[in-house]
Amino acid sequence: MPVELSASQALNLWHAVSLEQVRIDDRDLTLRQMAILLHIYLVPPPHTVRGLAAILGVTKPVITRALDTMGDLGLVARTRDERDKRNVIIKRTVEGALYLEKLGDLIIDQGRKLSI
Repeated sequence: MPVELSASQALNLWHAVSLEQVRIDDRDLTLRQMAILLHIYLVPPPHTVRGLAAILGVTKPVITRALDTMGDLGLVARTRDERDKRNVIIKRTVEGALYLEKLGDLIIDQGRKLSI
């Protein structure tokens, strides 16, 4: 059953989730990093730097910088493609999956507080 939200309700939900995320998590991902992370976890693999750059419409160095930060946080891992050493494969991690599971729970919790 689809949920119908007004623009104001949708923005209020995003606001509530963002505020709570800042309160409970010191990782403070950028919107670009969050978009990359969600894509890696919600779209079936494989994921490459080249592919992510094409999807987001940015350069490979932009993706690399975002992945550097997310890798340092343990949210993703990178390995060289054994078949083509030019490609870097981005892999999911347990910590990244748990991070997004908690975020999903937070969105559900904040969504329940909306007056629809």
